[in-house]
Amino acid sequence: MGMTARVLAVDAGNSKTDVAVVAADGTVLATARGGGFRPPVVGVRAAVDALAEAVDRAFAAAGVDSVEHVSACLANADFPVEEEQLAAALHARAWGASTEVRNDTFAILRAGVTEPRGVAVVCGAGINCVGMRPDGRTARFPALGRISGDWGGGWGLAEEALWHAARAEDGRGAPTALAHTLPAHFGHDTMLALIEALHLEEVEPVRRHELTPVLFETAADGDPIARAIVDRLADEVVTMATVALTRLDLLEEETPVLLGGGVLAARHPQLDDRIRELLAVRAPKAVARVVTASPVLGAALLGLDRVGARAEVHERLRAHFEG
Repeated sequence: MGMTARVLAVDAGNSKTDVAVVAADGTVLATARGGGFRPPVVGVRAAVDALAEAVDRAFAAAGVDSVEHVSACLANADFPVEEEQLAAALHARAWGASTEVRNDTFAILRAGVTEPRGVAVVCGAGINCVGMRPDGRTARFPALGRISGDWGGGWGLAEEALWHAARAEDGRGAPTALAHTLPAHFGHDTMLALIEALHLEEVEPVRRHELTPVLFETAADGDPIARAIVDRLADEVVTMATVALTRLDLLEEETPVLLGGGVLAARHPQLDDRIRELLAVRAPKAVARVVTASPVLGAALLGLDRVGARAEVHERLRAHFEG
């Protein structure tokens, strides 16, 4: 023990945490996986305790007891004040000489680009977008749901589909196949039965997100209302990306726009095609692609950016995760 590695990378999402210990030459000395990181639910101290369990395992496996720099990309770090609080809580653990905390969307962005330059839109349970330039400028949104102006994300799409399906069945809205496909997913014949099951929690509330893939299947079968919801998501993705590109003065130069998260990584043809059509009009120089690289790679690359590592160090690290 007693050796110092270059970077401790942490990618902590709502459902799981990945950590990696990276040597000065870009070799990955150890990785570990832990549970979800949810300070709003359990409090900062308990959330960091859970993180520490995975970090301790990685340090032990790597044979190190500290690093030069801790690069942590964390879910729920939505405002700079939250990043500062979490950075202080992590720094107090004395894992590294310096500590930087960013929102976890930055990890997905950095994982998909060769330099810290581009925009990422992530659509998983929620929707978020960030952008960065090599000079350190960033663009971001609070991404707290409807109160911060967001529309989309798996939860939002499921809610939108339920809304249209309920109104179709009772006559307040236009007919849609969603009125049959959504309840059928949970073994019900009618929306009324599904609404009652959701209300009485006979269907666990956490399972509501299962309706998002049903929405996409219904759209693929040609249902106009389902298709309109998918088109609206494409519009929202492109709107967020275009605003971030504009804020960073990247609209006029060729810039990667990375698409990540479960909903975008699923590559639904209608959604994919519509995003590319709209980008061609609103941000013609943007180069859209789906990012599948592990976000902990992005956290590690951000750490190497910070310590001024050479290009071949970045390449060795990337080869480990993509090999």
